[in-house]
Amino acid sequence: MSTPGRGPATAGTSTGIRLHAPAPGWSVDADVVVVGSGVAGLTAALRCAAAGRRTVVVTKARLDDGSTRWAQGGIAAALGDGDTPEQHLDDTLVAGAGLCDEAAVRLLVTEGPDAVRRLIAEGAVFDTSAETGEIELTREGGHHRRRIAHAGGDATGAEISRALVEAVQAAGIETVENALVLDLLLDAQGRTAGVTLHVMGEGQHDGVGAVHAPAVILATGGMGQVFSATTNPSVSTGDGVALALRAGAEVSDLEFVQFHPTVLFLGADAEGQQPLVSEAVRGEGAYLVDADGVRFMTGQHELAELAPRDIVAKGIMRRMQEQGTQHMYLDARHFGAEMWEQRFPTILAACRSHGIDPVTEPIPVAPAAHYASGGVRTDLHGRSTVPGLYACGEVACTGVHGANRLASNSLLEGLVFAERIADDIIGNPPVGTGPGIPVPATGPLQPAEARYEIQRIMTDGAGVLRSAESLRRAAAALEALYATALTELETRGKTAVPGTETWEATNLLCVARVLVAAAQRRAETRGCHWREDHPDRNDTDWRRHLVVRLSQTERRALVVTSTDSADFPSVRVPLSADGTDSTDATDSTDSNESLEP
Repeated sequence: MSTPGRGPATAGTSTGIRLHAPAPGWSVDADVVVVGSGVAGLTAALRCAAAGRRTVVVTKARLDDGSTRWAQGGIAAALGDGDTPEQHLDDTLVAGAGLCDEAAVRLLVTEGPDAVRRLIAEGAVFDTSAETGEIELTREGGHHRRRIAHAGGDATGAEISRALVEAVQAAGIETVENALVLDLLLDAQGRTAGVTLHVMGEGQHDGVGAVHAPAVILATGGMGQVFSATTNPSVSTGDGVALALRAGAEVSDLEFVQFHPTVLFLGADAEGQQPLVSEAVRGEGAYLVDADGVRFMTGQHELAELAPRDIVAKGIMRRMQEQGTQHMYLDARHFGAEMWEQRFPTILAACRSHGIDPVTEPIPVAPAAHYASGGVRTDLHGRSTVPGLYACGEVACTGVHGANRLASNSLLEGLVFAERIADDIIGNPPVGTGPGIPVPATGPLQPAEARYEIQRIMTDGAGVLRSAESLRRAAAALEALYATALTELETRGKTAVPGTETWEATNLLCVARVLVAAAQRRAETRGCHWREDHPDRNDTDWRRHLVVRLSQTERRALVVTSTDSADFPSVRVPLSADGTDSTDATDSTDSNESLEP
């Protein structure tokens, strides 16, 4: 079943599409450019730089402002007595609902414990037991063992970010902050040659520039801002996935968006980043109750409130539908003030800032977009189908998460696969043949206000509950956005003014179209993809991945194909060649769809 021999990419072809932007006015040369400053990006940068590779880190905000710092729960690894990587493997496979690549998961759980120990050596400080001095391990949804290491009670991501940022600064690694990466540069052979980027505001560099490098590591995080309510920060606009698509890379599993079950409910009209109420709260004994104060997860799963996230989110949505309410409640009043203050100070402060005191009242919660289980398709070394382009962390689809990510596996995945990418670059340096060849921009930019329309469309049509009709409406509405902008470009020669907000809106439309197309195709319910018109899991027809890329022959068309099993085949042979599918040719007969670039 597993495919440990998945090899490197040997060919890549650009779609000829890039974002409208001014020509680069400055440039930097490097061996490696890392895009993103979360756990994945900074781990890869440190390892590459330590091996003598000239490394440049480009980040969309400040160096210490990546998505990692928002992670509350912790990092999962088999560190405790009686726990084993095999048990961690089993829990991950169950949570992934039959779509995990077992070879990738096995690497994650076996290399994970030592990767965490190296993170500690880098300076990260985890909470320890007052009695033993050992790392204090807790339990979260889907885990049968206490294997979650945490820091600052519920500030694990912030501590990991602090340690890695300080290490990067101490190593003197060059960084470019407040910079939105626009597009990948490719040479005449279709190999990676660097990136173009736009620095927002004054600094060492300003405006549009380029970093020339034969290796680019995408660690750009997620795309939660494609929905109205999300736990993701405002910068999570799917930039890495959109860039990879324009460069000719394949993406996979984008239909599997994890909606975290317990996000603080701030009202039906609340938009943007919403406060997360960590899974760890349920791990310590909090329970879900409905509008009548009745627990409803008992009997739905052996782990009740600690079932995998997709199951808990569905349980909440079902009870909300039954009662006609907009949220449920998480009750942890029995913790008492001392436990709340010591174990969950961040969540306690967030709740109180919104007028809710979890010490004395239940917390109103509802599912919200949290994590993209899919992304840029990679092999076991983080290599994409474009030579020299790597991806790790949330932007990547390594196969470890399947149809639903196991709690606290995200930080671990970023850590493990960042190290594997760095080792591959060090051991097999990508060969550069010169600067990238510029291509003309084709297709319009979206106006800044399109962002909010995209979020409304996606929330209504492709949120927690999906159906053929809701997805059809979403696809049509997204197409209308693109068609309006295209008509303006073709008839009047005008498009939105290039800038951060229009580039982000264009990227959001790109990933939204891919997500909806994949969700339309997957006619089943599996993991965090819930089709009301196909409520059952169908292993006979759908225990496979959907792979998507932009067409190389039909401008702005989308090619959707599938693998023949849950394990990913080699990235050496792109699956989604126009008009054919090397794995399942019959699946691509109706798979070309218009796609905004």
